[in-house]
Amino acid sequence: MAFRLDGKVALVTGGSRGIGLETANYLAERGAKLFLVDVDEKGLNETVQILKEQGLEVESCAADISNSESAQKAVDSCVEQFEKIDILVNNAGITRDGLAIRMKDADWEMVLQVNLTGSFYMARAAAKYMMRARAGRIVNVASVVGMMGNAGQANYAASKAGVIGMTKSLAKELASRGVTVNAVAPGFIETKMTEAMTEEAQKAVLSVVPMKRYGKPAEVASAIGFLASEQAAYITGQVVVVDGGLNM
Repeated sequence: MAFRLDGKVALVTGGSRGIGLETANYLAERGAKLFLVDVDEKGLNETVQILKEQGLEVESCAADISNSESAQKAVDSCVEQFEKIDILVNNAGITRDGLAIRMKDADWEMVLQVNLTGSFYMARAAAKYMMRARAGRIVNVASVVGMMGNAGQANYAASKAGVIGMTKSLAKELASRGVTVNAVAPGFIETKMTEAMTEEAQKAVLSVVPMKRYGKPAEVASAIGFLASEQAAYITGQVVVVDGGLNM
């Protein structure tokens, strides 16, 4: 029997496109009310309009999660709109790739600030409400790059490794209050970024993936959805890897 999320309120960051949007749809299909957060206000408004036309209950807030006050405001807005927050999906993230010896300070700092610090700000803000309710699910989107590294992505790998460490620490802090904290670590997933790669680059990537294909955003969303459900009530501090066997 498929799990349901009827009556649950789910906040998804980076929810206007890609894995974030796929996750939002997945949660909504199972009955969750959606609150989407994205720094791209125009894209966010367009996405919300489309979802509302589909009959989904969804609200939104344009916010820069790398700013503490902005992140807090986003969570507060969700609670003001729906009177609670049951699920937080920390999906928002950026890349600024480059070899370490040539990497600009700004590119290092921006990736860490958005991917790691932003996820912390959102988790901290949501945890306050969840602890009072003695229930909640926080799912952080990490990456296999945070587990195995990747040339040209020292900043991204560091940020995602940090997300994994943060996940485990928060899980220990919040477990006694009925709040679980887990992470999903995607590998190479079908996105606009992979579509833009040359055929040669795509072959090189797929040569190291045992399943010889890219993952689909829906396959990441389903893992997130499970961790957000009641069926995962006794799972916390874990990293679910969705990578076709890349990081065995």
